[in-house]
Amino acid sequence: MADQTYTLVAVGTGFATSFFLHRVLKIIGAHASILVLERGPHVSHADQIAARPARPLDGAASIALGGAVAKPWKFSIGMGGGSNCWWGCTPRMLPADFEMQSRYGVGDDWPIDYDAIAPYYAQAEAIMAISGPARPPYPMAQPLPQAPHILSDPDRALQAAYGALYVPQSTARAREGTSNRPPCCASAMCSLCPIDAKFTVLNEMADIYADPRVTVLTDAQALRIETTAGLASGVVYRRGGVDHLAKGETVVVGANAIFNAFLLLKSGFQDPALGRYLHEQAGVEAFIDLKGMRGFQGSTVITGQGYMFYDGAHRRDRAAAMLEGWNRTRPRLVHGRWAEATRMKMIFEDLPLWENRVAVSPDDPDRPVAITERRSDYMLRSLNRAEEMYNQLFAHLPVEGYTLRETTDEGHIMGTARMGTNPATSVVDADLVHHRVRNLWVLGGSSFVTGAPANPTLTLSALSLRAADRMFDRAAGDGT
Repeated sequence: MADQTYTLVAVGTGFATSFFLHRVLKIIGAHASILVLERGPHVSHADQIAARPARPLDGAASIALGGAVAKPWKFSIGMGGGSNCWWGCTPRMLPADFEMQSRYGVGDDWPIDYDAIAPYYAQAEAIMAISGPARPPYPMAQPLPQAPHILSDPDRALQAAYGALYVPQSTARAREGTSNRPPCCASAMCSLCPIDAKFTVLNEMADIYADPRVTVLTDAQALRIETTAGLASGVVYRRGGVDHLAKGETVVVGANAIFNAFLLLKSGFQDPALGRYLHEQAGVEAFIDLKGMRGFQGSTVITGQGYMFYDGAHRRDRAAAMLEGWNRTRPRLVHGRWAEATRMKMIFEDLPLWENRVAVSPDDPDRPVAITERRSDYMLRSLNRAEEMYNQLFAHLPVEGYTLRETTDEGHIMGTARMGTNPATSVVDADLVHHRVRNLWVLGGSSFVTGAPANPTLTLSALSLRAADRMFDRAAGDGT
């Protein structure tokens, strides 16, 4: 058992914790001490490349699956967390996504609105050097750091038809490169970029973990949060087969939504909503044969982003969908026409359901089980209209034929420790502080109240930056 008491003990090294620490280290004093516990190993980008096709950070085997729906969950365990396997898609959520109950009478409103997170969106975009549209379909006070990627001919045809509702995708796959990353090579191998052009914690945030105030322990599995007199007092973790206690004045949990909930459940937390509302989006891909129009001209893997089926009155009855225009598909096996093909994907939001949840496995108390009982009828009503929606798009393209494929895994894990104002229906407040244990921050996708069609990484990163600011506001007396 360790005797040192740290200023802050954090769990996880993915987007949530890293963006939180990025801001904290700019404000906290020179004599602060921060311990970061990472369950997985530190595997460099070069070593990950060398290990292919093996995926040394694949975390799927660390959880059990349950429920009526055979739903997989995709994530990485290791230094840098999900930044090792994400694809770098970074659209903002729309203002309406934070106000689903008020606007459309479905789901729940978030306890913050778009204006509260907008400045932090801009900060996160600057940190990641985001490339994207000059005029996106959401409010943006300043331009993105990098110019948009080049669209393909099918993208340009849809942009001509839909105008401002079809734009280049906002992405952390560098268009122009940075001091640490080259420009995107458009090889479409984005889960592990071969040239390290995609933003990751390892290539752009190494300075956080090299800071002398920060100690990182890899292969250190957090087992439970200790509480004393109603406050978090430390984290018990296992490393090298030995259990240790890291004492902390503040505790920050920044793992993914499965492990955040699991750690709190293992620690004896009994919030009614804890572990509940586990959710993510679902997708329907279209593989399209074209006549006289070529694909593959874009400068990254996903070039376009379509909002024609996203927001509007239909959300009172059925799910929003966001369209992706892909620069990667199967070439046509027709002489002279191999490039006359394209690929699109519609991503549908889901309404979080109480019965979809994380629990402690009854067979192994050190393992979480992700239980998916069903998808919402709200999502299914839009999924069942996917072909009709695609045919509206195809009216603007020279389509000879197509096939559709539904996907069950978007690689996004949300819910389980949602934010809100009522402790009976949420776990953390608007600042991501636990309702009852007021020196415990629970970061990341676990705080999401609803699951918009937009990829969640930019939003959870912005929320971490905001939570760090609010931590110091509270210390200064501006907050409760």
